[in-house]
Amino acid sequence: MKRSIFSPKAPKPLGPYSQAVLVNNMLFVSGSIGIDQEGNLKDDIASQTKQCLLNIQNILEEAGFDLKDVVKTTIYLTRLENFAMVNYIYEDFLKELDTKPARSTVEVSGLPKNALIEIDIIAIKA
Repeated sequence: MKRSIFSPKAPKPLGPYSQAVLVNNMLFVSGSIGIDQEGNLKDDIASQTKQCLLNIQNILEEAGFDLKDVVKTTIYLTRLENFAMVNYIYEDFLKELDTKPARSTVEVSGLPKNALIEIDIIAIKA
């Protein structure tokens, strides 16, 4: 069974895609940039990172998942020099987890709305 997930606590998608797709016990969350529910992009890398993670957390909750269910994260940065700040915020966000998700971080040439960061995740209900 496959179904689309939509959280009213996260921003609407910027294009023709779902916030997340649930397939059996797996949740695939689309990339989230640092925009709030009204579509306003946060000002700096710290604020954008926190907003990305909040958006993802709200989508997880809407689907009945939790941060502990996240198994893979991909972070896209327009500037790798922001890596240390993003890592600090990311680590704090996941501080309660005994097992941290696997993760990739890559530098990209551009993101929607000129965002500085985008994060997507995969979660599995064990």
